[in-house]
Amino acid sequence: MNERNLHLLLQNCISLEKLQLVHGLAIKFGLLKLQHLACKILNSYTKLNEPLEAQKVFCQIGNPDIVSRTSLLSLYLQIDNPNRAFSVFVDIIVSGLRPDSFSIVGAVSACARNRDLVNGKAVHGMVLRYEVGTDTIVGNALIDMYSRNGKIEVAKRAFRGMELKDVSSWTSLLNGFILCNDLDSAHQLFDKMTHRNSIAWTALITGYVRSKNPVQALKLFRQMNSEGKDQPTAITIVAVLSGCADSGALDLGRCIHGYIIKSNFIHNVTVKNTLIDMYSKSGNLAFAIKIFTQMTERDLFSWTSLISSFALHGKGVSALEIFTQMLELGITPNEVTFVSVLSACSHAGLVSDGQKLFRKMIEYYGCKPKIEHYGCMVDLLCRGGRLEEAKELINQMSIKPDGVIWRSLLSACLVHGNLRFAEMVGKEIIELEPYDDGVYILLWNIYCSKNRWDDALKMRKLMRERKIKKKPGCSWVEINGCVHEFVAKETVGHVGEEIFFVLGLVDEQVKFEKNGCLISQQNVCNSIYL
Repeated sequence: MNERNLHLLLQNCISLEKLQLVHGLAIKFGLLKLQHLACKILNSYTKLNEPLEAQKVFCQIGNPDIVSRTSLLSLYLQIDNPNRAFSVFVDIIVSGLRPDSFSIVGAVSACARNRDLVNGKAVHGMVLRYEVGTDTIVGNALIDMYSRNGKIEVAKRAFRGMELKDVSSWTSLLNGFILCNDLDSAHQLFDKMTHRNSIAWTALITGYVRSKNPVQALKLFRQMNSEGKDQPTAITIVAVLSGCADSGALDLGRCIHGYIIKSNFIHNVTVKNTLIDMYSKSGNLAFAIKIFTQMTERDLFSWTSLISSFALHGKGVSALEIFTQMLELGITPNEVTFVSVLSACSHAGLVSDGQKLFRKMIEYYGCKPKIEHYGCMVDLLCRGGRLEEAKELINQMSIKPDGVIWRSLLSACLVHGNLRFAEMVGKEIIELEPYDDGVYILLWNIYCSKNRWDDALKMRKLMRERKIKKKPGCSWVEINGCVHEFVAKETVGHVGEEIFFVLGLVDEQVKFEKNGCLISQQNVCNSIYL
């Protein structure tokens, strides 16, 4: 057995058993001392998602070189352990090895994931010191690192300073603008790109979906399809379906469903899970259930999506039944699943069931409650009119409550007319989010309902002093597969006259029917008295 034979065997290793056999042969014949061969075995374990075995290989390498250490660094990044990855880079420096562009990229990526700007800057200094900044991959990694740390101006300087730029360079800066919530700059950069790929399209589409602008996301998807240069990926499809779900564009969602079938994405479990979500949010629960029942392969998120669908439609009992069925099949729920099932209990008013599940999540499954779980429980108790218990739970939270949780309690105070609680909760929200218009409006409504006009006027005055304006309402309507957005008090230039003309006709029709109804009632009364 020689080195060449082992290389040939490694190329055909598609299973863990075969790789372990090759690994054993390398040890037996003393070939593991060849670092390039050891690195190939390490990388093969990494590709098979066997990080522990890969680490064992590294420990068997005597005096590992820069390539071996970089392979270990990449392994830790792949298993999402950036702290260990950066510690490997520190070992490289301490051992006196000169870092190359690949190890530098790994270190910068670790800093990006950790949002570690201090060490990121230190590595950037090493880029200049060791003169590896000319490599495009290094520049791309620096753009990403500074963007993730909110330093978009530095990311732009890194972009401008690159001698050679590829599509990934443009996409990295594009994603940087999106991470910094600057979608206008992202779109401007996108329009300047001479070469785009599906990653750039998907990044911008996803950015609009996450920023709650699904209409613009759907427009981009149409543009992508009409240009026809780049084919949508499964990630693109998932983003667009999420946009359809958020805007209620059921017709467009159905068209994309047809595209999914034609493009052979129908076998992708993640795409099917998103279809379940899209149909349920668009009001078609029956079709969401149909997709789930037709799935030959399901993962945890498939079950979670169906539970969320039942929760959204107020069918808490059905959601609990699906949850129980999932447990009986031996599927362990995660934090997201518990958010869905607790939300189902909340929407259906199943207070006792929700409380039992919350305790079971902590005590049996060992899940530490997050802000979303507490939010569901507070909402559950508020909907049941148990405001004291909701307040007590908030006080016992292991994390600081956010404005959403306090607003749930404030809304419940409005429903149940509890002014004492409302004032106390309102102060908490104003302290947390002083420029949120919702709390002022809610308190104003509560004061008005109790005829406390002076206090109501104080709320209005406080809004004026702080220059807080009520955010206008927004709605969408889908006509012939095209989603139109309407904002309150907005003048729609090209169809404004037609809209007001139709509204006038509707108003006249309502008045006519109302008068006709009154005349009819009067005739009935006359006939009774005659």
